[in-house]
Amino acid sequence: MFLNCHSYHSLRYGTISVQELIKQAVELNVGVLALTDINTITGIYEFHKLCKACNIKSVVGVEIREENEMLYICLAKGNKGIGEINKLLTEHNCDGKELQKYHPLFSDVTVIYPLSDFPEKLNRNEYIGIRPEELNLLVKSELKVYIPKMIILQPVTVKTKTDYNLHKILRAIDLNTLGSKLKPNDYCKDSEVFIQPAELLNKFKAYPQIIKNTEWILEQCHFEFDYSTPKNKKFFTGSKESDFELLTKLAYEGLKKRYPDCNRLAIQRVEKELKVIDMLNFSGYFLITWDIVKYSNRMGFMHVGRGSGANSIIAYCLGITDICPLELDLYFERFLNLNRKTPPDFDLDWSWQDRDTILQYIFDKYGKDHVAFCGTNVEFKYRSIFREVGKVFGLPKEELDELATKPIEAYDINSVSAMVHKYGKLLEKFPNQRSMHACGIIISEEPITNFTALEMPPKGFPIVQFDMHVAEEIGFEKFDILSQRGLGTINDTVKLIEEKRGVTINIRDTSISKDEAKCNEYLSRGKTIGCFYIESPAMRGLLRRLKCDNYKVLVAASSIIRPGVAQSGMMREYIFRHNNPDKFEYFHEVFKKELGETYGIMVYQEDVIKIALHFGGLAASDGDVLRRAMSGKGRSLSALQKVKDHFFESCKKLGHPEQLSKEVYRQIESFAGYSFCKAHSASYAVESYQSLYLKVNYPIEFMVSAINNGGGFYRTEVYIHEARMSGAKILNPCVNKGEYKTTVYGKDVYLGLMHVESLDSKTAALIPEERKANGDYASLENFVKRVSIGIETLQTLIFIGAFRFTGKPKHELLIEARFLLAGEKQNYKHLTLLDEPKKEYKLPEVARHPYEDAFDEIEILGFPVSVSPFDLLQTKYRGNVMAKDLTKYHKKEVKMLAYLISRKHVPTKKGTMFFGTWIDNEGEYFDTAHFPDNLSKYPFQGGGCYLLFGTVEVDFHFPTITILKMQKMPFIPDPRYALDKDKSYEAYQKIKEDVSMTQRKPYPQEQEIGLPRNRMI
Repeated sequence: MFLNCHSYHSLRYGTISVQELIKQAVELNVGVLALTDINTITGIYEFHKLCKACNIKSVVGVEIREENEMLYICLAKGNKGIGEINKLLTEHNCDGKELQKYHPLFSDVTVIYPLSDFPEKLNRNEYIGIRPEELNLLVKSELKVYIPKMIILQPVTVKTKTDYNLHKILRAIDLNTLGSKLKPNDYCKDSEVFIQPAELLNKFKAYPQIIKNTEWILEQCHFEFDYSTPKNKKFFTGSKESDFELLTKLAYEGLKKRYPDCNRLAIQRVEKELKVIDMLNFSGYFLITWDIVKYSNRMGFMHVGRGSGANSIIAYCLGITDICPLELDLYFERFLNLNRKTPPDFDLDWSWQDRDTILQYIFDKYGKDHVAFCGTNVEFKYRSIFREVGKVFGLPKEELDELATKPIEAYDINSVSAMVHKYGKLLEKFPNQRSMHACGIIISEEPITNFTALEMPPKGFPIVQFDMHVAEEIGFEKFDILSQRGLGTINDTVKLIEEKRGVTINIRDTSISKDEAKCNEYLSRGKTIGCFYIESPAMRGLLRRLKCDNYKVLVAASSIIRPGVAQSGMMREYIFRHNNPDKFEYFHEVFKKELGETYGIMVYQEDVIKIALHFGGLAASDGDVLRRAMSGKGRSLSALQKVKDHFFESCKKLGHPEQLSKEVYRQIESFAGYSFCKAHSASYAVESYQSLYLKVNYPIEFMVSAINNGGGFYRTEVYIHEARMSGAKILNPCVNKGEYKTTVYGKDVYLGLMHVESLDSKTAALIPEERKANGDYASLENFVKRVSIGIETLQTLIFIGAFRFTGKPKHELLIEARFLLAGEKQNYKHLTLLDEPKKEYKLPEVARHPYEDAFDEIEILGFPVSVSPFDLLQTKYRGNVMAKDLTKYHKKEVKMLAYLISRKHVPTKKGTMFFGTWIDNEGEYFDTAHFPDNLSKYPFQGGGCYLLFGTVEVDFHFPTITILKMQKMPFIPDPRYALDKDKSYEAYQKIKEDVSMTQRKPYPQEQEIGLPRNRMI
């Protein structure tokens, strides 16, 4: 009898999870149940599975609403019906088609109107729902005639009084209003709960026809779903046979290019993989991916294929990935095997500039009826919940700010704030809104509306109404199309080198960037700023500790930096063993055989699985549980816990000492949710090496491209510093030489107009466009005639030196600008056939302080360009040690003067500790550690230069200064405001620092790791 149930997927309306809904139905012995969430099918697959497990017949549908008004309830008679409902919603969501108030066109759907609003004439499939509290209205003669078309309507939205209050809060959040201002039509009735079926039938006993109608409708509705069959587009060419034929042809063509020496192992691997791919009907998936990559190559884009797909030699031969699985001993079964229950997917990265073009190609090629992004449920987040709920209660901003930080114990039990906390906690993990999955795309064989309705988020690509986990459960293999700035930097560098130097580089030829002596030297010294995955302070420190000088060590470094590996102590132990290969023993023969390449340390997901299988004797099925527990698809310790008992039982049977087994399992467990698969690390290493190759050989072009792609870990200033250290001459924006982005002429780097604060992007783009169309600007007056610009913006350009080509000092240009723009700003500018001769003015000479330009730069760009920050200090002292010599001062105290680049916060048991990154007066980088007790006396005070005093600790070739004292050093007063003391230090507030936070625990020290270095049998 319950054919209008809402779960919390009825966003900002429902209060019951799907599981809880079915639990209540079981408790009441309900035999048939209908899920009809508002304008969404998000929960129907979970609902169907759980109902089946509880022997409840599931009926699915949707409650159609428009602007809070219920139009009708749709119940699917079968799978065709849910497709019809999905199509209706999709046309409304994506095409803007109006929802029909009456008589929607369905052939396999039952429509139920509310008693308050129904058409005069009902179609065969249309009924009127009547609530128990509305039965007394049937005395009206105009309603009696409709009794043969009426059914029982007992909506379910809430469970308890608390739920009902929560529902009202959700409605107020949705309507962005105070709870006290809600109208009765804004929220559900308090009767929308489950009641005993017998009690419900008893209320309608005077109307047996209504009961019979309801039972008949529920009998007519069926929803069955085959979860085992793939739902993706089946074939690329039109048939399985022709797909396999094309895949085979492409694989062997690629084999000749990748392995020109007829590598026998490669041939055998190709043959083996092709058999598995054919048996699993996966040829089409490979070919669709290959086609996307082929289009990308045709467009001149660069991509990276990563993740477990890089374990496939077929993917390597097709150009989907650039990782040779033979070189790194990557086994195909990690990606695809006959026992695998769930299909894998390829992860493909493009530049952030190119990704939308790739997406458009996919949508255009396969059609909007067959392509969509995975959706994702954005949940109510802890801090934002209290703000949202607090607004409903009418709390002012100050109290809302407190709510986000203070615990509930801080409030009186009867206070409004306590109520906000109470209901806020109930909302945790509730879905709040649907959004687009970051990268997952579905390409379906059938019209995608057979499975889901689509929505159109602001991004402009449609999304399905379920997430990637549901997509996988119902048989979709997604295509992960990602974007990143690192690839943009590589791509732009290659183009810039060709444009400026006439040199063409095939950066996809990975052989040029895996064994270059100078690249290896840069790696070992951590000179990798700007290089994708290896530029952060932590990664550069790791590279130096390892003296990393080859590709394979870089692959390992890309994985051991991950939190799980580092937290378990295995990163620390790997560093020790790498530097001291003769000071440890493999504590079991299996570790020597399976993990010899990584000194017996588990570094990759594959290593954990190897040890679980070969040391622990676990079954392959348990290995797959481990794999999924360590991946983003099943990321939790609970999944690992399932195999724990099997592991120890098996270890005992194999005769392993209990202490050894416990230690091995501790290492396995620490990987939950954090480890990389080896192919993923290898993909990151390849891209990092490609970046490094360009940085080493074409440093100025590389840093210019890094700047134009928004940098990476650091702010723009740091990449500009790197360019200068590479020999570039950094010049301020110029209207005649500069572009919208930063550009380079030989060694002269002109900062882009995009970096000028207060210059809007349209004007910044227009200035070089007008110059290219009609020639260089001859003067300030000529510029003003050609570019529509306001006086304040023009003054900013003068202050930054954009008109220095005129040879006039800034004060003259400023006066001239005032004369030129004395009247109203002109909206339209154009060249004139005859220019009137300009009037010449003789202006007095004004003496300028040599550092005035630097302060203009700080104010407009956020950092000085014409001088170093050190030049602006009041002191001439530069420290007694430089960064390049720190390794000579192990355990000694040093005093240094340094400019702050970044700091990272790490919580400890005693408080927050900071790690700082700095440059010295010579421009070289070094790192510091700041413990909580020291920070209370010597805190950071924003960006700028500091005098540092501390003890050097050299840890495997990498020096860190543990700070004992620290003081921010004063800059000279701003000479532009020599007569205004209040303003003379304002510019310094613009000097920035990069601040990052982490919630990780401190990495364990050597004595805390306890990893055996001797044989344990």
